[in-house]
Parts: sequence; structure tokens; C-alpha cells
Amino acid sequence: MNEYRVKGLSCGNCAHMLEQQIKQLEYGESAKLSFNSGRLTMDSKVQLFKVEQILKSDGAYIEQTAHQIEQNDDGHGDDHVHGHNTNKRMLSFLIFSTIIFALAMYLDSQHNHLLIISMYLVAIVISGYTTYIRGFKNLFSLKFNIDTLMSIALIGAVSIGEWKEATLVAILFGLNELLEGMGMEKARRSMETLLRVAPKVATRIDNGDEIVVPIASLQVGDIVRVKSGEKIPSDGIVIDGKSSVNESAITGESMPIEKSVGEPVFGGGINNEGILQIRIDKAYEDSSLARILHLVQEAQDTKTPTELFINKFARYYTPLIMAIAALVMLVPPLLLDGDWKTWLYQGLAVLIVGCPCSLILSSPIAIVAGITRNARNGILIKGGVFLEQLGKIDTLAFDKTGTLTKGEPYVEQVVVYDKQLLYTVTAGIERTSSHPLAKAIMKKMEHSGIIAAEPDEIQTVSGQGIVAVIKGEKYWLGNERSMEHINITKEIQAQIDSLKEQGLTLVLVANTHQILGMFGIADEIREESKGVITAIHRSGIRRTIMLTGDHQKTAEKVAHAVGVTAYYGNLLPEDKVHIIKELSKQGHVAMIGDGINDAPALATAQIGIAMGKGTDSAIETADIVLMQDHLGKLPEAISIAKRVNRIIRFNIIVSIGLKLVALLLTIPGLLTLWIAILSDMGATIFVTLVSLTILIQKKAPSSSITKRP
Repeated sequence: MNEYRVKGLSCGNCAHMLEQQIKQLEYGESAKLSFNSGRLTMDSKVQLFKVEQILKSDGAYIEQTAHQIEQNDDGHGDDHVHGHNTNKRMLSFLIFSTIIFALAMYLDSQHNHLLIISMYLVAIVISGYTTYIRGFKNLFSLKFNIDTLMSIALIGAVSIGEWKEATLVAILFGLNELLEGMGMEKARRSMETLLRVAPKVATRIDNGDEIVVPIASLQVGDIVRVKSGEKIPSDGIVIDGKSSVNESAITGESMPIEKSVGEPVFGGGINNEGILQIRIDKAYEDSSLARILHLVQEAQDTKTPTELFINKFARYYTPLIMAIAALVMLVPPLLLDGDWKTWLYQGLAVLIVGCPCSLILSSPIAIVAGITRNARNGILIKGGVFLEQLGKIDTLAFDKTGTLTKGEPYVEQVVVYDKQLLYTVTAGIERTSSHPLAKAIMKKMEHSGIIAAEPDEIQTVSGQGIVAVIKGEKYWLGNERSMEHINITKEIQAQIDSLKEQGLTLVLVANTHQILGMFGIADEIREESKGVITAIHRSGIRRTIMLTGDHQKTAEKVAHAVGVTAYYGNLLPEDKVHIIKELSKQGHVAMIGDGINDAPALATAQIGIAMGKGTDSAIETADIVLMQDHLGKLPEAISIAKRVNRIIRFNIIVSIGLKLVALLLTIPGLLTLWIAILSDMGATIFVTLVSLTILIQKKAPSSSITKRP
């Protein structure tokens, strides 16, 4: 199978139709074209020039192969500029057409009628000429999709002289397409962002010599050397050395993990200090990080329920209306001796009633209003489909680190056995260290106003901690393993076990004969988390689930503190994906996170929500971004989305209801063009006004959840 990047795809249904045409080519049965990711996969035997001709018919084109995508990082910026310029051009056209529309309305009764019509026509054309070209092509070839519906709506409005309505529909439809396109362009670049996270080279040991090689050339059994600050190239086992490793990119674990001989490591982890020699257990394409990339791509290529609904709707609605109109025109004159002129008039009225203006506007205006309302609150929603999906969720899954917690270690408890020595010695040792735990301890020391002792000698012991000499006496600072020279009493051991049971990471301090004290360190819970969870439950979300790579005790502690309904600990990215898939079988699931490790789960859930200061990959993969980097506005965003969905359902019922009433008037022959116009325009105006009520924002109550300054 060959993979290609396709640019210029105009809509999900258009991509589906192009895919069907490619499948009709020789060897094209297995072809897949994803609108979401902009990727085409097909058999290598398919003639490429024929595929390019099919894509060209819709204004799309093949940009580069998937191999070029992975190798050419420099192209990403150009793609972003291309998408940005396209959106900017569309916005300029919409602004220009809106100005012409407003001017035409102002001059409507003052100038030549032909001039005014020309102005409306210009506004219609420039606000979405590509849509109309596709729509007219589809109409002549009897292919019915949303572009065809749009074109028929314009034909209907223009044919009865409703130029204002036609122009307004064209502008609003173009605006909706612009908003969808801006969000989709970011989603398509998520894989490229993730690819830049992967290490490019590794230092392989061959007969004692160090050789820098591409990670793709590594084989199972190779020995690699990873220095301080370098990324581990692939999954493997430590065979020499001790160090702490930052595995947050893979496991979501906020604390560095101590690694020594015989312990496993993940590709993409960062070695904090010391030198590790690692035996590679998996080729890079099978590594944890590579699986993350694959999971994101797989999830993005899945069509949404909304896309499938639009395909079915566009396929059946317009042919049905045309068939009803034909029956009204032909059956009474042919079978019931009716007057041809009368029933042709009635048939034309049916076509006007069937004009899908109000149906088309039932959703876009409400969605635009919902997106605008959320944007005021600092919630970036990357497209209308994501707003609709947000309003359907009944389960919300949270990552822990950086989402419900701050993602920064802090000292939660201090156990003191010798206060004077503990603080002065600890401050003296830790003030020179860049380790995250040392920074947390020093922050505690600074708040206590401790005067640090001056070490005569400091030595780092990889995987254990630090040994220092102060005023001729030796001190140890580190984990339990660094305290092997001390005979720990039952009372102190009970205290150690108690802190560990609470899910705390321990840093112990001792001299040659006793433990001076210990620090219990945790990831600090965000101030707003508990209130947000409560508000989310009030908004109608049945289940809140916490997913974390941290150990079970830490997960339990945070879950109880914030009030989620369930929690899972010790999870790898693929575990999170599995849980999201299981939850999705029982309802509509949204996932919120901020790390690279969250990207597969964000992409797998019906809706992915990222924190504003999370990793670029999580933000690119997510459908919704909280720009404030806190959860305070999330409950309101969910409430707005649910309201948007209620209004859309109401609009559809009103629109179809008025059309049905008008159609029933054809039975006694009472349907007139004026009634037809009123049923269509009345519904259009009504659904527009109802949709715009979403923009009305009440003053937030004093009890609303906000982040503390």
C-alpha cells in the first residue's frame, strides 16, 4: 500500500465521493481517502495519473508521498502558510461579499433594479463560487450532496426573486465552511507535530566503538548508549548505569523514574543524568512512541457519525422533493383530469417549499454562534462538528498530570526528626541541583527562610541520590536505597510506609547513624478541579473518569480529592485508548489531557480536549483547546454545546414542520407561491433568530468557577 498527502479537499462528503471513484479504478478496491487527515492510501498498482485526474475534478491534488511527509520536516511550515493563506483569502471574499450585500440592500429602492440584482449576484458568486461549481456539476450528473443542496437552495431563492435571501444563505454557508476549514487544517498537521517528537538518531555501540546511526536502522539486540539529556531511541532494557528517566511523553508519569540494571525503558524517554547502556528490545516501528503515532493516525481516519448523517441526508432529501414536485405536476392532470396550468403552478410551489434554505441554516448559524460564544470565554473549538459532539457527551475522561493537577512536584508533607540539621543540610545539598524534586524541596526551604549549610564535597549517586560532606560529616539525601547504611527503626519504617501508601514520592535525609527527616512529594492538585467536577456533573455528564500513568495509590488519592466517579492508574497510552474504546461502547466520550501520551486517547474519543499550555501534539490532535490552561470554563462550554444541539433539533423540527403543513395544502389545491415563500422564508428567518440567541451571554454568577490569581 502507498500513502499520499492530498491537499485541497473541500468537504467530508466530497472526499467520500472521490474515494468511491478511485475504488472503481483497476486495483483501487482497497483505496481510502480521509478528509480528516488528508491522507490517501491505495494499492501501489493503481495508476497514479488517473487518481490525479479524479482529484483534480474537485480541485484537490496529491502533494507528496507519506515517506516524504515523514522525512521532510521543512515542508510543515509551507503547508501551514498555504492553509493560512487559503483561509485568509476565503475570509477576504466573505467580507467583500458582505459589504456588497449591505450596499445592495441600502440602494435597493434608489437605483436600477438590474444593478441591484447584479450586486447580489456578485456577492453570491464570490462568497462561495467553488461550492456552486461543484453543486451544478453534481446536479447535472444527478449526484446529490451538501453542495448540490446549496446550489438548489440558491436556484430556488433566485427563481422567485428573493435575491436578498439567496445572498444571505450564500454568505452564511461560506462562513461556516471557513470555520470548519480552519479547524481541519490544524487537525491534519497533528501527525507531523508528533513525528518531530521522535528521536532521529541513536549512539550504537559496535565492538566498543560509538557510532551515530538513524533510529530506523536499529535492530533487536543492539546496544545503545544514552547520555544525560538525550532521548532513548526505542524500548529496551538497561544493562549498565543508573539514572532517573523522564517518561512523561509515554506514561504520563509526572515524577522522574529511577532506572538501574535490568529495568525497562521506553523509546522517547529522556535520560536526566548519568549514562545508560540499553539493549534494544523492539525496533523503532514497534516502540511505544511509534505506536502512539499510529494510534493517532488510525483514530483521525475514522469518519464521524455527523459526516455519515450528512452523506445520507444529502443523498435522499433533494431527490425526494423533486419526485414529489413531479408527482404534483403530472398526476392530477393525467389521472384526475386536472388543469395543467394550475398543477404546474402547484408543482413549482412544491419545489419552492422544498428549497432547503431553512434546513441548511438550522445548524450552521447555531454552530457559529456557539463557537463565537465559547471563543469569548477562551475556548477554541476547531469546527462545528466538534461543538455538536461536545453537546452529546455523557462521559468525560481526564488525564491527571497537568489537567486535574498542575504537573509540578511540591512538598506535601515533611517528617522531622532533627529540625536544625534537616533543613540546613537539605538546603545546602539541593540548592545546586536541577532535579525536579530538588526544585520542589528548595521552594519549600525558601518559604521557611532556612539558611543553607555550605557543603565541602558533593557526589551524585545515579539512581539513588546525593552524598555530601558538610563540616567534616557525611550526609545522604535520596530514596530508600540510599539509606542502606542506616538501621531504620520500626517506627520510622512505619512512617515511610504510611507516606508511600498516600501516593507520595519520598526524599530522605540522613547522616552516618540516623535519619534526620523525610519529604513527601506529590503533584499538586489544581485549585479549581473539585469545583469543576461538581459543575460538570450538574451539567448532565453522568460519568467522570480519571486516567493516569501514575501508580494506583496516587490515582486513588487525587480521584477522591477531586470527586471523579471512577479512576484508573498504571496506564500506558494504549491502555488509555482501550479504556476510551470500551467507554465509547456505553455512551459518548470526551477526553481531556495535555501530554504527548494523551494524543492517542484524545484522537480516539468522540471529542479530544487539550489544555492550552499542553504539548503541541496534544493541542494539534485535540478538537477543542482550553486557552486559559485551566478547567474553569469547561462546564460552561459543555452547557453551551448542549444548548446548541437543542436549538438545532428545534430548528429542524420547525423547518420540516412548516414545510409539511405547506405540502399538505397541495391536497385541496390551496398551496400558492406566496404561502410557499412564507413557509420557506419564515422558517429561515425564525431559525436564524433562534440560533442567534445563543450569543446572548448572561452575567456570570459570583459562584462561577474561576482560576485563582
